[in-house]
Order: sequence, then C-alpha cells, then structure tokens
Amino acid sequence: MDTCRTPANASKCSRNTMECFMVLSTQAQKISIGILCGLFGTMCVFENSLVLYLIFSSPGIRKKPSYLFIGSLALADILASIIFVCSFVNFHVFNEAGFSKEVFLLQLGGVNTSFSASLSSLLLTALDRYISISRPSEYKLLMTRKRAWTALGVLWVTCATIACLPLLGWNCCVLDSSCSELFPFVDDNYLSGWLCFTMVLLGCIIYAYTHVLWRARQHVAYMEKHQAQVGKQNSRMRMDVMLAKTLVMVLAVLVLCWSPVLVLMIYSIFARLSDHLRKVFAFCSTLCLLNSMVNPIIYALRSKELFSSLRRVFSRFRRQLKAAEESPEAESTHKSSAIET
Repeated sequence: MDTCRTPANASKCSRNTMECFMVLSTQAQKISIGILCGLFGTMCVFENSLVLYLIFSSPGIRKKPSYLFIGSLALADILASIIFVCSFVNFHVFNEAGFSKEVFLLQLGGVNTSFSASLSSLLLTALDRYISISRPSEYKLLMTRKRAWTALGVLWVTCATIACLPLLGWNCCVLDSSCSELFPFVDDNYLSGWLCFTMVLLGCIIYAYTHVLWRARQHVAYMEKHQAQVGKQNSRMRMDVMLAKTLVMVLAVLVLCWSPVLVLMIYSIFARLSDHLRKVFAFCSTLCLLNSMVNPIIYALRSKELFSSLRRVFSRFRRQLKAAEESPEAESTHKSSAIET
C-alpha cells in the first residue's frame, strides 16, 4: 500500500510524511511553479512597496483612515508574498524536508497570518466605505485615526493568534488526529475552523460591499439630478463613489483568485484528493500571489490621490535622472574650456 496516499499514516508525523506532500513529479512542473512564484512574488513586493511609499510619503493621504487600511492590505500582501514564495518554492521545487515540524508550522502560520490580515484589511476597508457613504456627515467623528490604528492592531493580533494555533498545539501530531491531505501536520478540524473563519470574513465583505455599491449608485443618481450643485460635498461624494467602485473591483479579483483554493480545501475535508487534484491545488495556490499583485495596479489606476502621488514621484525621478545626465556633460564642458584657455 502506498503510504503517501493513506491519510491514516499522516498522523505518524514523520519527515517521510512531508515528502508525501511534494506533489510536483516532473522538472517541467517545478520550473513552472518556480517561474510563477518568482514573477508574481517579485512584482507583488515591488508594487505593494510602492503603494506603501505613496501612502506614507504623502501627509494628506496617510492621515485618512481609508488609506491606512489600504496600507495594511499592502503590508499583508508583501509579507504573504515573501513568506509564501520562500517556503513554497523551498518545499515544492527544491523538495527541502529537512526542517522540523515546528519550523514548518511557523512558516505556515506566517503565511496564514499575512493572508488572513489581507482579507481582514479588506473587511475594515469595506466597513470604512460603508460608514463614509451611509453616514457622510458623521464620518470624521466615527472614523478617527486613533480608532483606525486600534482596529488594525486588533486585526493583526487576532489573525496571528488564529494562524499560530497549530504551532501552539492544535495539530494532528499532538492530538493524534486526522491530518489534512493538503498541509503536513495540520489537523482537519483546525482547517475546517480556519475555512469557516475565512468564509465569514468573505461573507461580511460581500455584504458590506453590496450595500456600499447600492448606496454609491444612489449617490450617482443624486449627483446627476443636482449637477448645478458642484460644492465640496459633491466632490467628496464623487471620491467616495470612485473608491467604493475601486474596492469592489479588488473584491472581485479576490474572489476569482481565492475560489479555486478554497473549494479544494473544502473538498479535501469531505473526500479523498487524487494526486492530480493535489497538483492542481499547488498551481492554484499561485493565484493568491496574482491577487496580491493585481491589487496595487487597481489602486494606481482608480485612486486619483494615489495616481497623482505616483505621477509626482515619477516626475521627481525624471528630474533627478535628467540632472544626473546633464551634470557630467557640464563638468566635461567646463574642463575642456579650461584646457583651451
């Protein structure tokens, strides 16, 4: 009997068990995964780092709670990309299984913390847009920077606590219970709980954004009827509507990229997975990186404030580059003039 295909043997929690989860059997599959992770991961880190720079280098932007939540999303995506790519490529491409159970669960906890924080940041952003559009006159009183930072602190601590439960003892080695077919040492009950937590977050986000989009459509209809009123309030409403639509696009990309992974996780709890499906899961996991890579592009294209800040950064960079190119020429001209003299 093939021990790698027998879930009961997973409870033995040996290093040989970890090798059973290395499902990429050909060099072409490993190269493909390596290229996808390298490309998506590098672009994700660069783009989200740029978003963080644009937010925190601009005093006007970083004071707004909306962009604090987007900054949290960008930070979570950066951490998720770095930890995920390093651990995923090391495990599936280089087949490194020499580390201990604790090290593996620590890496898995880091990935889960980052991705959960990314999803939770979207939830906070959804609630922020909900308050901004449904109660615009009270928004500044309800959503202060202090409350935003407190919410972000609670978010990250909660996500880290939930993600580290397997490392703290909720794993199939300590409990001698049924292990997941997708992740070494992970208890099936913990995976079920994490999936429930994730689905609740997604449900809350979808509900909030549905309401936000509905209110945004009402605001658009209102502005079309009162085009003569081009005051500060209308400008604020236009910004809220634009940001709401932007974040709906972010949510749509999130659902499209995460659906295959979540469906396979849920399926693995109720049924046996074939080797083919486990390979599909490995490749679908890279879609999570794609999601983190696409989000900053949406911000830059849809947010006027971030786009304006990006243009200023590029203009400043071009001026510095032009000055650096002209400086040697000026120095050379000065030297030749001195020689002729």
